[in-house]
Amino acid sequence: MLCFLAALLYLDSYKLVSLRLVVAVIGCGVVAAALCYGVNAGLLRITALDRETYTRYVSPIVEELAKALIIVVLVRAHRIGFLVDAAILGFAAGTGFAIVENLYYQYLMPNAGVGIWVVRGLGTAIMHGATTAVFAMMGLTMLEQRGRSLAVAFAPGFALAIVLHSAFNHLVAFPRVATLVTLVALPPLMFAVFQRSERAVADWLGRGFDADAKMLESINSGSFPESPAGRYLTSLGKRFRGPVVADLLCYLRLYTELALRAKGILMMRESGFEVGIDDDTRARFTEMRYLEKAIGRTGFMAIHPLLHMSRRDLWQLYMLETP
Repeated sequence: MLCFLAALLYLDSYKLVSLRLVVAVIGCGVVAAALCYGVNAGLLRITALDRETYTRYVSPIVEELAKALIIVVLVRAHRIGFLVDAAILGFAAGTGFAIVENLYYQYLMPNAGVGIWVVRGLGTAIMHGATTAVFAMMGLTMLEQRGRSLAVAFAPGFALAIVLHSAFNHLVAFPRVATLVTLVALPPLMFAVFQRSERAVADWLGRGFDADAKMLESINSGSFPESPAGRYLTSLGKRFRGPVVADLLCYLRLYTELALRAKGILMMRESGFEVGIDDDTRARFTEMRYLEKAIGRTGFMAIHPLLHMSRRDLWQLYMLETP
């Protein structure tokens, strides 16, 4: 599991996910597995189901829900922006879960042979990573379609993760088949996801870099007041005091500069250069947070249309702020 996760990180040419975040998500998966152990034990007693029926129909819901909540929190916190990081972090959550489960198997079967570990240990572990990765990728894809709420966007992926998990548990009598299907299907799926996401990142970088550069050039050249964005900002002078409008312009400039900086870092990483976050960038973030308080919630909502704050645009700022 850890080797496969390391391979996913290596394939990510833009280095969208930091190692620190991956380790934190693995830790969350460990906590989720520990919680599920107690919940499953309690529900098994309450429902009075036999273990085989419970494993097939109830435990997949409990376990996929626990792992899914990790992904939902990451999406809401704008830590996931593309299919690549959705796949990596989804698999990382499953990895943490599988580590605890395999330690539990080791406790129950201390003398198990290599064959059993390949089938029940590796096979089940890959299943946990794959189902959560599929959930994360499907949810993010549907979330990018406008008008979908978080619950609606993630419901199909959650249902599919449960079905896949349950199907794997139904093949308990044929563990070799279940493991073989998982190991054969997962690598091509991940490769296809990485290919598609690489193209999406490149397209987003090209379009976004041009738009941000044009905005910044307009602000710095003095022609901004005549631009559509400038006229909109000028119209806000009828609703806000002069100093607030000035702060709004400063905030727009800072946001655009940081957005350009983030895209530049991604381009450098794709070319093989590791670029750190300098003190000047951190100072700009400090200034931007101060301006957010100064303009207030109403002012922030007023300038929001100029910031192009899509989910991916917000992600790039968090990528800079928490390297």
